[in-house]
Amino acid sequence: MPMGDVTVRTPERQEESVPHPVTEETGQGPLRRLRAPRRPRLWFEILLIALSYWTYSLVRNAVPEQRGQALRNADWIWQVEQQLGIAVEESVNHAVNSVTWLVVGMNYYYATLHFVVTLGVLVWLYRSHPGRYAATRLVLFATTGVALVGYYLYPLAPPRLMNGGHFIDTVMVHETWGSMASGDLKNMSNQYAAMPSMHIGWSVWCGLTIFALASVPWVRVLGLVYPVLTLVVIVATANHFWLDAVGGVLCLGFGYGVAFVWYGALPHALPKVVPGAERRRAWLPTRA
Repeated sequence: MPMGDVTVRTPERQEESVPHPVTEETGQGPLRRLRAPRRPRLWFEILLIALSYWTYSLVRNAVPEQRGQALRNADWIWQVEQQLGIAVEESVNHAVNSVTWLVVGMNYYYATLHFVVTLGVLVWLYRSHPGRYAATRLVLFATTGVALVGYYLYPLAPPRLMNGGHFIDTVMVHETWGSMASGDLKNMSNQYAAMPSMHIGWSVWCGLTIFALASVPWVRVLGLVYPVLTLVVIVATANHFWLDAVGGVLCLGFGYGVAFVWYGALPHALPKVVPGAERRRAWLPTRA
């Protein structure tokens, strides 16, 4: 039970502080009450994740493509990057495309790891950090939810679809499998929902989660390397501008803000293990 200080008088009529239990009813003492995470239920989590991704895909693809506006926005983004001196996406795209094994690997990276790594991190959290699972999952969900607003308000064509551009659609050229952005699968996905990049939003979420919670040093390093590699891949395959990545990071910041407001702490600061049934609240020390 959390303890606070209560002033009492000794027989010599001197005052001193002694520990006193802090209860949920009083809310007193140097401890701040948090919403307590509960043990996640596997069947519920599988259903929730499946339903959430289905809803995300449905809403994302239901957003009007607005091709004309998306192409104008792409031209504007490209001009801004040129003015900032960071418009190197075309050079990176052509350089990587000249190395067949590298660009094919990046195509498969783009098509698969976005889902595989994200689901892997969720499973790892569920098994090893159940007390932090719900809060970290909330970050991911809030990030993805606010991205849908971005797709609606700011339709954006990826570099590979720009008018008069010289970008190479690496999936089309090398006929690799798996991308929802090219080939026969393109009609199943909104081609003009490039801002923000959820490849970056999700990969940075994975990277920060691994870095904050993993105990093995080299695994923590891999956590930081993963979003960097993802950034190179989305640019090299002409699926995103640099600024799309910035949008993804901003959405992730919003997600962490939602989790902080809901739980009163960032996910990594919550207890690793879910409190027992007799303690439905978690407590976090704060300094006066």
